Amino acid sequence: MTYPTQPTASHFVNGAYLEDTTGTPLPVIYPATGHEIARLYMATPAVIEQALNAAKQAQAEWAALSGTERGRILRRAADMIRDRNHELSELETYDTGKPLQETLVADATSGADALEYFGGLAGSLTGEHIPLGDGNWAYTMREALGVCVGIGAWNYPTQIACWKAAPALACGNAMVFKPSETTPLCALKVAEILHEAGLPAGLFNVVQGAGEVGRSLVTDARVDKVSLTGSVPTGRKVYAAAAAEMKHVTMELGGKSPLVVFDDADIEDAVGGAILGNFYSSGQVCSNGTRVFVQKGIKEAFLTRLSERLRDAVIGDPMDEATSFGPMVSAGQLGIVERYIAKGQEEGARLVTGGKRLERDGFFIEPTVFADVSDDMVIAQEEIFGPVMCVLDFDDEAEVLARANETEFGLAAGVFTRDLARAHRMVAGFQAGTCFINSYNDAPVEMPFGGVKASGVGRENSKAAIEHYSQLKSVFVRMDAVEAPF
Repeated sequence: MTYPTQPTASHFVNGAYLEDTTGTPLPVIYPATGHEIARLYMATPAVIEQALNAAKQAQAEWAALSGTERGRILRRAADMIRDRNHELSELETYDTGKPLQETLVADATSGADALEYFGGLAGSLTGEHIPLGDGNWAYTMREALGVCVGIGAWNYPTQIACWKAAPALACGNAMVFKPSETTPLCALKVAEILHEAGLPAGLFNVVQGAGEVGRSLVTDARVDKVSLTGSVPTGRKVYAAAAAEMKHVTMELGGKSPLVVFDDADIEDAVGGAILGNFYSSGQVCSNGTRVFVQKGIKEAFLTRLSERLRDAVIGDPMDEATSFGPMVSAGQLGIVERYIAKGQEEGARLVTGGKRLERDGFFIEPTVFADVSDDMVIAQEEIFGPVMCVLDFDDEAEVLARANETEFGLAAGVFTRDLARAHRMVAGFQAGTCFINSYNDAPVEMPFGGVKASGVGRENSKAAIEHYSQLKSVFVRMDAVEAPF
């Protein structure tokens, strides 16, 4: 099958597409049909070697450019992505199964935002002058780390590639990026566009593969930094491997985030926030607020309105812009979600709506809502990564805050209330890295994104990301005589 913007080979290394058919075959399955639409090949040791060598050789010269020169290329790439948004969005839909209605506004555009933002920031990355009281002084220099490895998740392949590439390149680093083996196509186009925009060869390379390829990259002596977006179990393994080599890391991992709805909330807004926090991308978003705590006084009204609005979901062909809810990314992920739904029913949760796989090609399942969920149920404790909402009820603020924090995760949290003093008390008390008031899942590039506890280390986006893709060198300058004891 051919489709717009189809990459021409499995890997992008040293400024060009690269194929090596001796690697393990990697079929690309379109989630809306279950059919193979492309076949790539996982990276062989030879491909990995070429990518890392290219990155190492290109990085020093790139870092020697001014930040303004680096930024100009990133901003040019951002403009090109926006110009090609429709075709890139179609590729994202083929890669992930997400509806075109969604990918047109949330994927390549977000990637372009990151490239534009960090491209604009690149020229401002300076150190500081530190005057000292005795006439001596010091200064700092902000330097690149070297070669970075980016490991992507399958839910936002274009966005994640750009979120990692943009700050890395702005700071003067090179990157070897491994997309998820489930969604391998989009990062190749990001690499192609960056090169077309003027990025020198070798600075952003894409290699395909699964865990073995990832391990080879993470443990290689040429690599100075690892940035992973993925699950907590994967993150623990990658973090440990990177730590053994004293590499810098950013870990953007999973969650089981709380969304708290007080009885004074605007129910329409709260329901909208819960939909965005559970069913956008068919629930396949790491920051989703899948534990929805609703104050008892409005619980049934909330559930009634939620059920009504879910009936308006248009489930169908993701390439039809009228479709608003698409399939799961893979047969494997669909199976995981089905098992959690069965577990919720076993545990005695009340199935309010959904819960069934659709009788059609592809990996479709209905948006699912459980009510009367208790904190100790498996569906309330483990990340499902699918369209399954758990509604729990509560009495008061102190109680719900304690329950919201009773989890190993800490990626995100949200609160809906008209009482802004209470809203700020809640976000001050949430043990989460990214919080929302009367909204959910917004991710502007200007705002840091990341978690605490088991949900991650470091931050992506905003000026905070610069700290994770660069390092400071401190220089003391003595202006008077050196005194020594002997």
